Amino acid sequence: MVTDQQGSLGVFLNSATDAARIIQDHVAKGDFVSVVSHLDADGLAAAGILGCVLNRLDAAFRIRIAKQIDESLTNDLASESSPLYIFSDFGSGSLDIFKEKLSERDIVVLDHHQPINVSLPRLIHVNPHLHGFDGAREVAGSGVAYFVARAISQSNIDLAYLAVVGALGDMQDRNKRRELYSLNELVVKDAIEAGSLKTEMDLIFYGRETRPLYKALACTTNPFIPGLSGEEDKCLGFLVNLGINLKVDERWRAVSDLSSDEKQKLLSQLIAHLVSRGISGEVAMALVGTVYILTKEDRWTPLRDAREYASLLNACGRMDKAGLGVAICMGSRGKTLDEAQEVLNQYRKTLAQYMDWLTEVPGRIQEIESAYIIRGDGVINERLLGAVSTILTTTGLFQPTKPIIALTTASDGGVKVSARATNQLIREGLNLGVILQTAAGRVGGRGGGHDVAAGAQIAKDSVDEFLAITNQLIKEQLKREK
Repeated sequence: MVTDQQGSLGVFLNSATDAARIIQDHVAKGDFVSVVSHLDADGLAAAGILGCVLNRLDAAFRIRIAKQIDESLTNDLASESSPLYIFSDFGSGSLDIFKEKLSERDIVVLDHHQPINVSLPRLIHVNPHLHGFDGAREVAGSGVAYFVARAISQSNIDLAYLAVVGALGDMQDRNKRRELYSLNELVVKDAIEAGSLKTEMDLIFYGRETRPLYKALACTTNPFIPGLSGEEDKCLGFLVNLGINLKVDERWRAVSDLSSDEKQKLLSQLIAHLVSRGISGEVAMALVGTVYILTKEDRWTPLRDAREYASLLNACGRMDKAGLGVAICMGSRGKTLDEAQEVLNQYRKTLAQYMDWLTEVPGRIQEIESAYIIRGDGVINERLLGAVSTILTTTGLFQPTKPIIALTTASDGGVKVSARATNQLIREGLNLGVILQTAAGRVGGRGGGHDVAAGAQIAKDSVDEFLAITNQLIKEQLKREK
């Protein structure tokens, strides 16, 4: 439920209405609209929502997908003649850049990351943090875009399902029931009302309706199950040993075909498998929760399950095929979907290779006083660094009392940083967004994000200083809150 104690819902929705109004005003004048969105699943879902809305308004627009907002991007935007820029799923941490480069344009920021305190005269800023809501858990960037879309026209509730996809892509279901709540719950209700979504409690496997059971188990990486995730042959052997029938009349069975007893047996043995590897069986409980089924998608496609849809979008963005993801969000199927599935297959293979590489050689994962440091220099692509750090938090291989900080070489010669924390650390007062913003700023870089997940860009020669500052800030935050 959304209550006044959680945040000022009315004021938040009013800010979405303000954004809707300025977008409609520009479209009514025939102005060209420039949309810039982040490359992850949430950002692509947000871009898809905005693209559909602008299409319906017969607007002239362009969608650009970017990995980050920096001076190079804003210089390009400043050279264009668009009178309106819409930034979705990022922008709240870049208001200072906008003030320097785009202060004479109308700017709409639809974001859910922790904002910086910079004012612009022509800015409409829609962000849950400004109204008492938690952007890391209660609504994602695509959800913010959706509330603006709904403010433009109630008929746009048929796009609510994309905001569900985006929220799941940002792992806003990280709770015991694996469900979306608060502002996200409003989005879920709209999607159900529109006839595009239904929910149920079940095992959460990748491909629960669409893939043979052994493939679904192998494709499941959240949580990551050592010895099974990414290993189809081992998953097949594991299931055969359990005595579960994998076929009926020559047809492979999916997770959704299993009986309640079979599902319980499978879960129990997965717990035993994890314990045998020195990992808490609690990790397996993340495989049970709320399933979000997109009822208007074909049953045997990866778009039927909202989490699978999010994985597909994330792969497109991370593998430099963001256009495919946006096209799918805007309704393209057929060859576009086939190509996106190939991208997803390659994405999964690449992530599995990275995980193997990280665990093969001592020293690639280092433990310091307040964090685990992941060194991906020269191997891990900067676009996939966040996915790697997220997967690592689900393996159970690390103590939950320290965050993970991953680094790799960026395309501009600098260093990309991705940090992740456990809910336990957040309860103790850790805020990675603040830490990375502060630490990166002190070494001449930029950083920010959420309390539980954040990123930064720093110079290569400042890594040691950055890590020293980060280590100290983590200690100070946790000590201060204890």
